[in-house]
Amino acid sequence: MGSIEVALFMLLAVLASGYVVRVLPFSLPLPLVQIGLGAIIAGSFNRGVGLDPDIFFLLFLPPLLFLDGWRIPKDGLFRDLPVVLELALGLVLFTVVGAGFLIHWLIPAIPLPVAFALAAILSPTDPIAVSSIAARAPIPKRLMHILEGESLLNDASGLVCFRFAVAAAMTGGFSLASASLTFLWLAAAGIAVGFGFTLGATRAQQWLSRHFGEESGASILLSLLIPFGAYLIAEHIGASGILAAVAAGITMSYVELSGTALATTRVQRTAVWDTVQFALNGIMFVLLGEQLPRILRDAVTSVEQSGHVNPWWLAVYVLAITFGLFALRLLWVWGSLRVSLFKTRHRPRTERRPHWRLIVATSLAGVRGAVTLAGVLTLPLALPDGSAFPARDLAIFLATSVILVSLLLASVGLPRLLTGLELPAEPETHREEDHARRSAARAAVAAIRQAQSAHARSPTDVELYTSAAARVIALYQRRLGESSSAGVAAGQLRRADEAERELRLAGLSAEREAIFALARHGRISDEVSRKLVREIDLIEARYR
Repeated sequence: MGSIEVALFMLLAVLASGYVVRVLPFSLPLPLVQIGLGAIIAGSFNRGVGLDPDIFFLLFLPPLLFLDGWRIPKDGLFRDLPVVLELALGLVLFTVVGAGFLIHWLIPAIPLPVAFALAAILSPTDPIAVSSIAARAPIPKRLMHILEGESLLNDASGLVCFRFAVAAAMTGGFSLASASLTFLWLAAAGIAVGFGFTLGATRAQQWLSRHFGEESGASILLSLLIPFGAYLIAEHIGASGILAAVAAGITMSYVELSGTALATTRVQRTAVWDTVQFALNGIMFVLLGEQLPRILRDAVTSVEQSGHVNPWWLAVYVLAITFGLFALRLLWVWGSLRVSLFKTRHRPRTERRPHWRLIVATSLAGVRGAVTLAGVLTLPLALPDGSAFPARDLAIFLATSVILVSLLLASVGLPRLLTGLELPAEPETHREEDHARRSAARAAVAAIRQAQSAHARSPTDVELYTSAAARVIALYQRRLGESSSAGVAAGQLRRADEAERELRLAGLSAEREAIFALARHGRISDEVSRKLVREIDLIEARYR
């Protein structure tokens, strides 16, 4: 069976995984199910898919990192930026050094530069897996924002460390000054490319829309192409394509605040990107599962490379490295917290000290994923002198196994750690939402009155627009009244809103069924039915 058929079966596996998760009598994170389905596909076809890491990085990482940067809450990211940088930069270097020496000490057959390379590629965390686990565990929003911000940046720092470690293994030399300058160039140039390319592309599209009209399909296609363009340009000039994609996503979120896109474009674009995210996330883990049989077949060679005969030593190494990574992360998180508390000891305390279970959960949430697999597969096959790259198969096996074990530990441990834990409330979110609703309602009332005066020219129009404006303004006045009321009145208004929502949903459902019935009996065309049903769906989405 050809590669196209295998790719189609992988997409089918992604589709099936969403239902398998719900059918299983026990809770499993979606990535583990997708890995299992990928292994089944590989076993069924008796052939592997040649995973080219360069193509993998190009096809999968730019759109996903772009979307993460686009959708991550910017206020939370910048509020916790020091913590995010501590994890994305400081923890990565701490992990490379600590885990590198640990791996070399456990398995002397792995040279120290190769051990550092393996530790470097194990340092990036995977937000996709954590997000899947978070759907079944009460991870606080602020912690989730920190983990997402960390994963956006530590991919770049981890891959840069990996590149230098591999270079040291190939040449036998390493320059800290050269590595530092290269890292600064990779980061600064990558961020600049992502920002500049996104701003230029969106400004050009907005100019075209103003002069020739907006085409929703073209705007959506442009948003899909931006991450690839930023990534390729950055890689072409020797900068970090990963950071370019992240910076492009963050820039896109600010461009969106201009409000120049049509409402229908935003709705369609969101649907397209949700589909792309679900498909690419799933295919990454299905590919990981598809690689498992081949990696397991190479385990025999891995045992010989480790200097042992009993294959159970491999399990010992995997568990030791996994728990070593967890211990390093726990130590870093705990130390960072102690430093933060020391700095704020003279300030008035506005936040409670985090519970120890929250600290352990933060450490356990450092799940490894597809970036680790793709990166470790880029290890060279041979050294410059023609000899085989030392312990390459063993490094690939260890990295893959650590991914699986970290996923299992997080899926089992996080729900148990966080269930029943009293988490600090985040009232500022509700205050901001109330403030935004009141401001929007006041602006709407003023605009309605202005439009009423502008359109009511004849006595008939005055009566018509006055009656219509009164009904519309009443909706906004109730919103303003709900925000300012308290006690029983506020509760009654909320119950009234809930009752109205239920009645509106019932009415919309009946409307839709009536339109479908007319279309089934040939009384209206398919085109008319699709248009009317889409209008109803958009209204229903607002109420839901």
